[in-house]
Amino acid sequence: MNNSILVVVLASGVAYGTPLLFAALGELLAERSGVLNLGVEGMMLVGAVMGFWAVQRIGGPGGIALVLAVGVAALAGAAIALIHAFLVITLRASQIVSGLALTIFAGGAGLSSYLGNDLNLADAPARHAFQPVDVFGLQDAPVLGPIVFHQTALVYVSWVCVVAVALYLRQTRPGLNVRAVGESPQAADAVGINVARYRYAHTLAGGAFAGVGGACFSLALTPQWVDGLTGGAGWIAIALVIFAFWRPDLCLVGAYFFGAFQALPFALQARGVTVAPELFQALPYVMTVVVLVLVSSGIAKRRLGAPGALGLPYVREER
Repeated sequence: MNNSILVVVLASGVAYGTPLLFAALGELLAERSGVLNLGVEGMMLVGAVMGFWAVQRIGGPGGIALVLAVGVAALAGAAIALIHAFLVITLRASQIVSGLALTIFAGGAGLSSYLGNDLNLADAPARHAFQPVDVFGLQDAPVLGPIVFHQTALVYVSWVCVVAVALYLRQTRPGLNVRAVGESPQAADAVGINVARYRYAHTLAGGAFAGVGGACFSLALTPQWVDGLTGGAGWIAIALVIFAFWRPDLCLVGAYFFGAFQALPFALQARGVTVAPELFQALPYVMTVVVLVLVSSGIAKRRLGAPGALGLPYVREER
C-alpha cells in the first residue's frame, strides 16, 4: 500500500512542497506589510548556495552544522531582502522592477552562480544533509506513515512556522499592526504605527524565510550545489500566496499541491511513463504572468482579499 503511486506522490509532495512553503510564508509576511517581493527566486538561490557553503565549512556534529547552515541561509536571504527593502521603502522605487532586478542580480546567472563557482562548491556532495526521521516509529504505518511520519526535520519546522505565522497575524498586536500597514499605511501612520519599520522588518523576515526555502534544496532535496538549483520555485511561491488568499494555512495546502505536481513526473518515470519535461518547466513562468496580471488588477485584488496597499509606496504627508 505504501508503495502505491498515490502515496509516493503525496509523500514526495510534502518534501518538494516544503521549500515552497517556507518561501510562501516569507512572501506572505512581506505582502501583508504592503511590499511585493518578486525577488524571492534570487533570495532562495543565495540562501541555497550560502547554506551549502556553511555546511561544507562548519565542523562538529552534523546536527549542529545543519542548524547553523540553515541560519546562514536565512541571513543570506535577509541580506538580499534588505537591498529590496531599501530600494522600495526608503527610495520608493517600483517594487516590481526592484524584485525582478534582484532576481537577475542574485539568480542563476548572477551572484549565486558566482559564489558557487568562486567558493568551489559545484560537483561536491554535502558533508551533512537532512535525512527523513522515523517519528514515533510510525514510518511503516499504512498511507500516513511515509506521508506524515517519515519526513525531514525541515518539514516539521515548516508546520510550526505555519501555526506561528497564523497566530502572529491574527492574535498579536504587531500582527494586527502589520495588517493595518498593508491595508492603509496612511491610517496606520495616523495612529502612531511606524510604517517604514514594519515594512522593513517583514520584508527582511520574508527574505530569511526564502533563504531557508533555498537551503531545503541544497541541504535536503538534492544535497549539492548546481546553478539554478531551485528551478523557479520562488516564482511558484509568489503565485502561491495569491492563490492561498494571503492565508498561512492555505499556503501549506497549496505548497503540497504544487510539490506533488513537481514529484509526479518522477513517480511516473519510475513506472515507465514518460512525461514531457517542458510542461513542468514552463509552470513557474506561467504562474508569474498570472500573478502580475492579478496584482495589477484592482478588482481582482479586492475580490481575492489582497492587502489594499500592496505594491504601493508610502509617502508620508507633511503636517
